[in-house]
Amino acid sequence: MGSYVAHSTIVKNWREHPPSSYSLKIDKLSQFNLNKYESRRFLSGGYNWRLAIFPKGNKADNGSGFISMYVEIDSTNLVSRPPTEVFAYLTFLVYSKKENKYLSIHVWGLSQVLPCDTFNDPKKGFIFDGEQCEFGVDVMVVSPFTKWEVASFNKTFDYPKFSWSVKNFSELNEKSYFSNRFSMGGRKWTLRLYPKGEKAAGGKWLSFYLKLDYDETLTADEKIYVRAHLRVRDPQGSNDITDTSTLTIGNRSRGGGWGIIRFLSLAKLRRAYLDNDDSLNVEAEFEVVSETKYSPVV
Repeated sequence: MGSYVAHSTIVKNWREHPPSSYSLKIDKLSQFNLNKYESRRFLSGGYNWRLAIFPKGNKADNGSGFISMYVEIDSTNLVSRPPTEVFAYLTFLVYSKKENKYLSIHVWGLSQVLPCDTFNDPKKGFIFDGEQCEFGVDVMVVSPFTKWEVASFNKTFDYPKFSWSVKNFSELNEKSYFSNRFSMGGRKWTLRLYPKGEKAAGGKWLSFYLKLDYDETLTADEKIYVRAHLRVRDPQGSNDITDTSTLTIGNRSRGGGWGIIRFLSLAKLRRAYLDNDDSLNVEAEFEVVSETKYSPVV
């Protein structure tokens, strides 16, 4: 039997009832500097899902100029092989404090289910056993949500910088060195230096990293979003070397972080970036460290 394509009608309206499956709040939206944010997993209909938000639109899906919202099935923890099809009735909601209601966007009815000529054609089998036919509908009755998260992107720090003076730099012989642990945004961090660079740097570059401390424990589905600057200070104070990045750290990247393999050539470093005491002065400056609060059971 061939395929039949029906055009659905997208219906938008206001409602007071909150989301039934999952609620995601983003705090400090002005500091949200990501193209995409994925929620924690939540269970619905026997499958795990994620809510994905594109605050500036998903350009790859012709979403420029709009808020883009998706749900994505998480197949990483399916016991059996992923099903070929999963049917779900979806309603996306955006809350308005002015209205104190949710703008809901959902599919409501199909104006062109099936051509009449096709329905009445006995060869197609829609009319059977004389004059019988059958219609049906799946209706999902929802209950109040119990699974939620609030992602905060707060740039307020008492002091956003951590400085590290690496003494006797020219005499360092170990492969790498760690700074003391320091706290920033409710998390513990360290800096890591490779005085002669990592292997991929060919022994001619300084490798410099910001690392989440190994004592930090993340849950299986937890992520930290960080925007920070790594910097090598100029002893003369006029030509610091700085690199900036936004990174995501998850459970699988325990102790992980971000850095640059070829941060600064050792030749240039020895020429201009060691002070009179043969010390290399570096620092990390933080703009954002995310904090996520979520329901106890997801």
